[in-house]
Amino acid sequence: MLEGSLHFRFADRELDAPAGSTVFVPAGVAHTYQAHDARYLIVMPPRLAALIAELQSARDHTTHAAIYRKYESTLLE
Repeated sequence: MLEGSLHFRFADRELDAPAGSTVFVPAGVAHTYQAHDARYLIVMPPRLAALIAELQSARDHTTHAAIYRKYESTLLE
């Protein structure tokens, strides 16, 4: 975390990551996060970078499920 904070939610817990902290999420661990006036750096494998890029460029949000499948990922509701 460079500035601000992130709030992470996992299946079994939640945690806040303030500026200066690091959070490691192992492969395969379901999670989500929300930024609060934050600047942060994410290090991820190329497959996840491609997934995020394609999701962000998709104009039709109904295609998101197919995009997640394409990259062997799952969107949890």
